[in-house]
Amino acid sequence: MDLEEKWERAVKETEILKYRLRNLLTFESTELPYISLAESSINLGDTVVRQGKVAVHRPLIVLPRGPFAHFEGFEFEENYQVNSEDVRRFLLMRGISFPSLKYKNETYNISVYEGNLEKAIGFFSDQLERKEDTHSGLIVGPEDTWQFSILIYVAAMVARSASSDIEQIIEKLRRKRRKG
Repeated sequence: MDLEEKWERAVKETEILKYRLRNLLTFESTELPYISLAESSINLGDTVVRQGKVAVHRPLIVLPRGPFAHFEGFEFEENYQVNSEDVRRFLLMRGISFPSLKYKNETYNISVYEGNLEKAIGFFSDQLERKEDTHSGLIVGPEDTWQFSILIYVAAMVARSASSDIEQIIEKLRRKRRKG
């Protein structure tokens, strides 16, 4: 399966079950913790659980000249034999650009939940609710396209934050004008 097919599959099959409650920070970096669930292709009937976080380094609405989004820690080289620049170009050719300079993924736990995907969804949804965790996202997607599923989640968070970012940028400019 090539990059295009994996992307299409991730777009079609990724489901964001729970978003981070707060928007991304406008003028600072934001960490987006996540739990990503996928049906195991090796242990049929079980679920692969990937826990990690993506650091979104100071999102920018107005893109700077020069380098654009850089994806770190998504294992594109290992899994798809393409580098971060190839992925950025691939997404850009499909009309998708990320308004930030750097997205750094850190996966800190990969495990197998002994139960099907529906049971895993219930278990992790309940766990997040019991902990009153409003920072973590819960994502379901194909096991072999986990990178794209996580990027889809990040893009959705960026889109959700855009209108408040614009308001905050305008307010900051107004305050600056008043002072100066």
